[in-house]
Amino acid sequence: MKAIAAALKELFGLFVDDGSLAAGILALVAVLAALVHFGKIGATLATGLLVAGLVIVLAETVRRSARGRRD
Repeated sequence: MKAIAAALKELFGLFVDDGSLAAGILALVAVLAALVHFGKIGATLATGLLVAGLVIVLAETVRRSARGRRD
């Protein structure tokens, strides 16, 4: 029974490992969606900003995680 619980915990961790990563992505998407909705930027620019923003959010999360494991 403990093995099943451990396996389910690991499976859950694959999808929800870092809350700050999820929060950063949601904030980025929300801001860009609002900017497109109100006509401040075009969809093409929003797509480029989304890709760049996702790379930055992911890199920051990886950097923070790597620093935490080193300490």
